[in-house]
Amino acid sequence: MCLPFQLVSLILQKPMMRIIPVVVCLLILCLEPANSQTTNTNIVEDFEPSSVNQPGKGYPQVNSEGRVRVRIEAPGANQVQLDIGGVKYDLVKDENGIWTGESAPQDAGFHYYQLNIDGASVPDPGTRYFYGAGRWGSGIEIPAKDQEIYALKNVPHGNVVEHIYFSDIIQAWRRCFIYTPAGYNRDIAKRYPVLYLQHGSFEDETGWSSQGKANLILDNLIAEGKAKPMIIVMENGYAFKPQENIDGSSRSRPEWVFEDVLIDEVIPMIDAEYRTIPDREHRAIAGLSMGANQTMRIIMNNLDKFSAYGGFSGTSNYPSSEEIDVDTFLDGKFKDGDRLNEQIEVFWLGLGTKEPDPFPGSVGAFRNMLEKQGIEYTYYESPDTAHEWLTWRRCLYQFAKLLFN
Repeated sequence: MCLPFQLVSLILQKPMMRIIPVVVCLLILCLEPANSQTTNTNIVEDFEPSSVNQPGKGYPQVNSEGRVRVRIEAPGANQVQLDIGGVKYDLVKDENGIWTGESAPQDAGFHYYQLNIDGASVPDPGTRYFYGAGRWGSGIEIPAKDQEIYALKNVPHGNVVEHIYFSDIIQAWRRCFIYTPAGYNRDIAKRYPVLYLQHGSFEDETGWSSQGKANLILDNLIAEGKAKPMIIVMENGYAFKPQENIDGSSRSRPEWVFEDVLIDEVIPMIDAEYRTIPDREHRAIAGLSMGANQTMRIIMNNLDKFSAYGGFSGTSNYPSSEEIDVDTFLDGKFKDGDRLNEQIEVFWLGLGTKEPDPFPGSVGAFRNMLEKQGIEYTYYESPDTAHEWLTWRRCLYQFAKLLFN
């Protein structure tokens, strides 16, 4: 789950001694469930190992109902629970000290989870680890009816590489991940458009190629002729410029400078080191949740750099409101609808049908503003998904098909 960008910004602007308890409380809200449940005995016994298990690990498992079954050896423990979807489920210990139990049916898609052993929350050693909710932890895939869009298939595959660079703006080493489509290394004369794709709050630059499966989505789309071959740049949205006091000591309120890093450092670096088509018509930007907020502001401040925008589960108006004052919203940049229609070739918004507040309200208010201003946009709803990776995989699948046509 991702928190609204303004809330994250507020946290990070507070003195350090205030940050710690606030972040702890937020993570508790995100990760700690409201209640505990015991195992349901009326269960369909067709469990299979999760597709994101560690090699050779038989657990966790998923059945046709979407239940998650976990198993762990902890003979000295007094209580072990599965913590997933806002609920803790009690596990049962056998005579060998093996704890086993199941969850209630979960929505299709990817979910973070953890085990709670005598009050200590730990990752499940049976799964691969993913960075989300501000920590490295376990993940589980509940098969979706449309999982073919991000499945690993026998098609030509692109590459995802780690690109390390030093940022002069924040005076620190950073990295981004770059997807290059199949054939990029063979035809060295061909140049490609670029999509800059951002993660959500308490996630990082690994999210889109790991949980999001962005590379597989594009591999499949390109192989089917449904999307143009493109480069995807997946950056870390957390970029802070330390503020120094007169005496040279560091202030406790860092300045959020991700836009500066992206515009002044990352884009020139990508254009210099990869075979891009370095103009606005062949450059798009998109993001999920916090990343949707960041990229909205970036494109509206840099319409000379981008021609397409994708907002997945978010816009730039938190908290949600019924009415947006177009004269003051983002410095009035949405007042001239005709001009924006000429400049932005693809203006795309997506949302899950089960999204929690404030996302439906904020996106709804934003759409109302766009319609009042006569601004053309495309809107998509992901069926039966909330603020989660299946929503964002589907959004990328739909959005990428419209780019660079």
